[in-house]
Amino acid sequence: MKSSFRSLLALGAMLASTSAFAQVPKLLPMPAELHAARGALAISGRTVLVVPAGDAGARIAAERFAALVAESRGLKLAIGASRAGGSIRFVRAATGKAESYRLDVTPRGAVITAGDDAGLLYGAVTLWQAMTQAPGKGAVTVPAFGVADAPRFGWRGLMLDSARHFQSPDYIRKLIDWMAVNKLNTFHWHLVDDQGWRIEIKKYPKLTEVSGWRTPATAAGAPPLPQVGGYYSQDEIRSIVAYAAQRNVTIVPEIEMPGHALAAIRAYPELGTGVPIPPGTESDWGVFPWLYNLDDKTFGFLEDVLDEVITLFPSRYVHVGGDEAVKDQWKGSARIQAQMKALGIKDETALQAAFMHRIAEHLTKRGRKLIGWDEILEGGEVPPDATITSWRGIEGAITAAKSGHDAVLSPAPTLYINHRQGVGDNEPPGRGEVMDLGKVYAFDPVPAEIPAAQRHHVLGLQANLWTEHTRTEERAAWQTFPRASAVAEIGWSAKGASNYAGFVDRVIPQMARMRDLGLEAASSAFEVKPSFDFAPGQDRVTVSLANQARLTMRYTIDGSSVTAKSPVYAKPFAAKLPFTLKAEAFQGNRPVPGAIAQPVTQQSLRWRSDEALKACTNRVVLALEDDYPATGKRAVFLSDIFNPCWQWEKAPLDGAKQIAITVGQIPFNFQVGKDRDGIKFQTPETPEGEFVVYADKCEGPRLAVLPLAAAAGNPGLTRLVAPITPRAGTGTLCITYTARGVDPLWAIDSVELVP
Repeated sequence: MKSSFRSLLALGAMLASTSAFAQVPKLLPMPAELHAARGALAISGRTVLVVPAGDAGARIAAERFAALVAESRGLKLAIGASRAGGSIRFVRAATGKAESYRLDVTPRGAVITAGDDAGLLYGAVTLWQAMTQAPGKGAVTVPAFGVADAPRFGWRGLMLDSARHFQSPDYIRKLIDWMAVNKLNTFHWHLVDDQGWRIEIKKYPKLTEVSGWRTPATAAGAPPLPQVGGYYSQDEIRSIVAYAAQRNVTIVPEIEMPGHALAAIRAYPELGTGVPIPPGTESDWGVFPWLYNLDDKTFGFLEDVLDEVITLFPSRYVHVGGDEAVKDQWKGSARIQAQMKALGIKDETALQAAFMHRIAEHLTKRGRKLIGWDEILEGGEVPPDATITSWRGIEGAITAAKSGHDAVLSPAPTLYINHRQGVGDNEPPGRGEVMDLGKVYAFDPVPAEIPAAQRHHVLGLQANLWTEHTRTEERAAWQTFPRASAVAEIGWSAKGASNYAGFVDRVIPQMARMRDLGLEAASSAFEVKPSFDFAPGQDRVTVSLANQARLTMRYTIDGSSVTAKSPVYAKPFAAKLPFTLKAEAFQGNRPVPGAIAQPVTQQSLRWRSDEALKACTNRVVLALEDDYPATGKRAVFLSDIFNPCWQWEKAPLDGAKQIAITVGQIPFNFQVGKDRDGIKFQTPETPEGEFVVYADKCEGPRLAVLPLAAAAGNPGLTRLVAPITPRAGTGTLCITYTARGVDPLWAIDSVELVP
C-alpha cells in the first residue's frame, strides 16, 4: 500500500510540474525535435534583435524576421543591443548539417543558433510561426519551447512555368516569400517553351521582341483576344536572384532543348529544320514537333544563350529540359540524316543523347552541372555529371540512382499542381484529374526500388506548376498552396514525423498567417461538398456532406448561420424541400475557409454543372477556359478533348418533359500529332451539328436532339432546349455531339431536366 501511495504522489508531482508547460506551437514543416518548456516569452516593441557584429547573414535573417513580424502583427522590432524587456539573439555556432538550427524560447528571451545563414533564417521563420498561432496584432506572449531541427532533403522545390503565361516580377517575389516561410529552398524557373521566351538575351534580342508575345487562340467567329506576354530583363532577373538568395532560395533556370524550341525558331528560323510554322501555332498547347537543328551555328547560339544565363544565375545547376522531343522533323530532314550518318549515330534517340552530351560539356567548362527531365536517360550514355528530374512517374529516379546519377522527384500526376485540387465552380482551369492535398502529402520521394546504398542520390523533390491553363497570378497562387506546404513538409521532416490529420491541423494556421503575406490559398481541401439522394416527385432529399481534410463539419437547414453550436454532421440526413443548406468545416471551435450556402429545391436537384457530370472516357480530361469575353468572368468547361462525351448518373428523369443544355465553343488548339486523326464524331444531321442525348449508355435509345444552329454564331454560352422522351424514375444520360471536325470543340456548362 505504501508503494502504491508513493507512486500516486509521484504522479501528482509530475502532473503539477507539467502544468507549467504549455502546448507546443503548431509548426510547419514539423521539426525534427520539438519540446515544451516552462513559462512564456512576452514579445513587444521593447524586444530587440541581437546579431553578432559584422555577421551579414545573421543581420539578413534578423531583418527578414522583423519584416515578417511587421507584416503579420504590425509589430516593429529593431536590431540593437540587449536590454531589459528581453531579446531575440541570433548566434553563429555549429548545429550539424546544412540548414539546421536550434531555437530556445524562455521567459528571458529567444536564442536562434545555426552554423549557416539558412539555419538562422529558418530558426527565425519558426519563431515567427510561434508568434502567429492565432490572428492578432501587436505584442504577443509565446509559450516557452525548444526546437532542434534539420532537413531531410537538400532539394525542396517548386517549378513555375513562366513561358506559357507570364507572371510579373512582383508575383515572383511573393512566391519566393511564400516558399521561404515553408522552408522551400529551390525555385526551378521554366523560362522558355514553345509559347514564349521570357528571358532577355542581349546577343539575340528577337527572342523576346518576337517570341515574348502572342495572341491567344479563339474559336472561329469569336472576337480576337488581346495580345499577352512579357519577359524579364537581365536587371530584373539579377534583382530577383538577389531577393531569393536573402531568403535561402536558389533559382535554377531552365532553357529547353532540343524540343520545346518553337519560340526560338520563330525568332530565328535558321535554328530549325526548315519546316514552316503556321501563323498562330505559338498559341497552341501540347507537344510540338519543332526541334533545333544540329548545325554548329545552332550550338553556338545555345552556348551563347547559356553563357548569358550563367552570368545571371549563380545556381550550380542549369536545367536544359530534354523532354518531349518529337523526332519527326529530324527524321524528315535529309541534312540531319546525313549528319547522323557521318557521326555514326544509329537513331534519333541516340542523336538527342549526343546533343545533350555536347551541351553538358559546355556547362562543365563553365563550372555548372546539367540537369534535365528523365528523357535524357534515353539513347545511350548519360552525361557523366547529369542530374535527373523524374517526371514520368518515379522510374526515372530509380534508373538514375541505380546508375549513379542524382535525381529530383517530381512525378506526374502526383506533384503536378496544374491538376485541379477539387471539384467545383471555385476551381480554376487545369488538368481534370484531381490531385488533392491528401494525395500530395502521401507521396514518399524515396522509391523502395532504390537500394539503400544508392538512396543518397535522391536529392529531394519538387512540385511543378505548368501554366497552359493558368492565365492569372491569382490562379497560380491558388493552385500552388496549400499543396506546396505539403511538399515542404515531405522534403523537410523525417519520414513518419506526422500524419495527414496532424499536417491539416498545422497547415490551417499556416495558410492564415500567409494571408498577411498576400496569399489567397485554395480552400479546396476544407470546402464542404454536399451530395443529394433524390427521387423525383418526393418532397424530401437525403443529404451527405464531405471534405477532403476530414474535418468536423457543422450545418444548418433553417436559414440560420453556422456556428460552433450548430449540429455536427455525423451521417446522411433527410431534409424536407425546399431549404437552404449552410455548412462549414471546423478546426476546434473555429470555422475554416470553404463554407457553403446552397438553396436546395426540386428544380435545383434536376440541374447539374459539368463538374458534376462524368466523362465517358479519361484520355485527356481538361478543365478549359472559354475564349470569351476578353474581360470579365469566363466559363470553364470540363471535357475529354479526345472524346467530348458526358454522363449524368442517377438523373431524375421522372416527370421531365424537356432537357436544357448550356453549351459553349472553344478552339481545338492542341498539338497532338497523329492522335488528332483518331478523334471521331457522328455525322451531323443539320449544317451546324447537334447535341444528342442517349438513355442508359452512349449506344442506348436516343432521347433528345438539340441542334447547334442557335449556338454556332455565339462566342459565349448558349442555352439549348429540346423535348426529351419521357422515362420513369432515375437513370443515366449519355450526352455527346455530332461534328464534321474537331474545331471548334463544343463543351457543356450545365444540364437541366425541365418538368
